[in-house]
Amino acid sequence: MQTIVGWHVDLEFEEVDKKTRAACMLRLPDGTEMRARGHATRHPDDPEQLRVGEEVAAARALNALSRELMQKAGHDIEEVTHVQAHPTM
Repeated sequence: MQTIVGWHVDLEFEEVDKKTRAACMLRLPDGTEMRARGHATRHPDDPEQLRVGEEVAAARALNALSRELMQKAGHDIEEVTHVQAHPTM
């Protein structure tokens, strides 16, 4: 049996001067919402490239989200098995 499930991650950016902030949100099929944030600061000598700041801030936010999701998976495993789980990336 094959099951196809889709997850959507929303990313929003805020850019002020040399700082870019990213906020991401993942909604799981069970209704759980997971959120994380990331940031980037442009060096004063670097040219203004908004896209690069967004990429760095998004990567950091998604990295934080992936760590949270891994912790949740470990907790979910432990609830079923009653054995301490050690999921790693």
